[in-house]
Amino acid sequence: MSGRFDWHVLMRAGLHGLGLRPAEFWALTPVEFRLMLGRAGGVRPMARDGLEALLRAFPDTKGEISDG
Repeated sequence: MSGRFDWHVLMRAGLHGLGLRPAEFWALTPVEFRLMLGRAGGVRPMARDGLEALLRAFPDTKGEISDG
């Protein structure tokens, strides 16, 4: 393995698994490659327990906030 990447595994996934040509493989950004492999990056959607925690922390109330 070289640095942070196992190039042998990544190249096998891109060239054999996804059927990319070498030029296509090397033109991809890491984010694009992850998306093609089905590994989406980014923030995961909020689950129900996260929503309930927000509702407890910031309950909807009437009449306490003025528009100015």
